[in-house]
Amino acid sequence: MPSLLDILDLIRAGQWNEAHKLVQQDPSETAAWLHGLLHVQEGDLEDAEYWYGKAGRHFRSRGTLAQELDLLEAHLRGR
Repeated sequence: MPSLLDILDLIRAGQWNEAHKLVQQDPSETAAWLHGLLHVQEGDLEDAEYWYGKAGRHFRSRGTLAQELDLLEAHLRGR
């Protein structure tokens, strides 16, 4: 299975469907955050809010999609 950083690279390359398929295989909270971001990108905010909750993150106080992707990457890289 690819790492979450690999999946993040897919998202940034516009390969949303592949990223969505892969992220569903990871049960971690960080994967749930990434899953939520995929739903934000799709405009499916109800599902996005669900996945943010699974990640222990506050959906309504999130940043832009670009900001959230950057935060997630920093988290994955331990910054």
